[in-house]
Amino acid sequence: MKTLQEPGQLPQRIVLQRRALLPDKLKIARYEKAPELGPRLLFFSGGNALKRFSKTLIRYTHNSVHIITPFDSGGSSAEIRRAFRMLSIGDVRNRLMALADQSIKGNPEIYRLFSYRLPADDPSDRLREKLQMMAEGLDSLVDGIPVPMRAIVCGHIGDFLRLMPGDFDLRGANIGNIILTAGYLNHHRHIETVIYLFSKLVEVQGLVRPVVTDDLHLAARLQSGQILVGQHRITGDSFLKARSPIDELFLSASADQPERVQTEISSETAALIDGAEIICYPMGSFYSSVLANLLPRGVGAAIAANRCPKVFVPNTLPDTEQAGMSLGDAVRTMIRCLQGDRSGDPTDYLDWIVLDSRWGRYPFDLDLERIREWGIGILEATLVSEESSPYVDPEHLCHVLLSLT
Repeated sequence: MKTLQEPGQLPQRIVLQRRALLPDKLKIARYEKAPELGPRLLFFSGGNALKRFSKTLIRYTHNSVHIITPFDSGGSSAEIRRAFRMLSIGDVRNRLMALADQSIKGNPEIYRLFSYRLPADDPSDRLREKLQMMAEGLDSLVDGIPVPMRAIVCGHIGDFLRLMPGDFDLRGANIGNIILTAGYLNHHRHIETVIYLFSKLVEVQGLVRPVVTDDLHLAARLQSGQILVGQHRITGDSFLKARSPIDELFLSASADQPERVQTEISSETAALIDGAEIICYPMGSFYSSVLANLLPRGVGAAIAANRCPKVFVPNTLPDTEQAGMSLGDAVRTMIRCLQGDRSGDPTDYLDWIVLDSRWGRYPFDLDLERIREWGIGILEATLVSEESSPYVDPEHLCHVLLSLT
């Protein structure tokens, strides 16, 4: 008599339909008791939008996946990109820190070092001297890091000093970015290897990946016909005040002028999307954090192939990138980006929009009838608490997403 699955036979994936309880307190309690066995929730976002949420999420699962935009072109990330012609790692580092274990087990000394920024008003020679002291293990920021991790960290800071151009501007530079950059250059520009190594150093309780690893930049064509190149121009306050709405977002090979280019996600990233139990497009800057991750070829196909629940959590605060857009406009823009040149039903990419109509102060027309016509459901849930208002409460959002698994 045959068993349901013969020894050595590969597991099968089947599609099930079931009812979900919202919130499912029993399921939530089980995940909190054993987060190492928690579900694979996958998020497309930038580095800061889910910072507080990620710190809460690791209480329930250590298996979340975070696909991060690598196209930032402002601040100290811009200086690193200019010097080394590489992807931006600032948002990746931010998410690694948000998911890090900040207890004694997680080596809080390394967490503090990775979060430290060099003073923005010190002269360059003093900043180089401070970095040199760190590289030699003589600075208070590295004193408490246990061996052998201290040797690894100090070695990478020393490598960065050796590799950086003479005119490199260290003012405001983040030490975590410096360490990750040195590791990236030392490992033949394989960022995944570096992320893995430093995830172990700070006990990251989740998986963080840039959506692609190419040295590319965001570009936006506005409704006025003007084209902006560089994320800092798309999101920067000085550019937002007097510009028309965004008509199209695309990737550019150049940081100085629009050079439209296509790139494709790796098979490893496609496998991460395929293995997700929930796919979430979370709150954050709509174009530069969420939509930017959906631009590379292969993202839409991988999402469509996974029949897990796919949810969108809109912002409860004004997003200057969405000026003049209704929620329906945002959903249509997202779906078109994911469809690319393929035909596909909107529900291949999005099943539910999670709203808190009672406590959320949505700064746009919700346009719900139009959204329902596309077959996309509206899931009403408590997202905003008295303590978090007007922001989404991380605990409430965790409970909603976990209940859908």
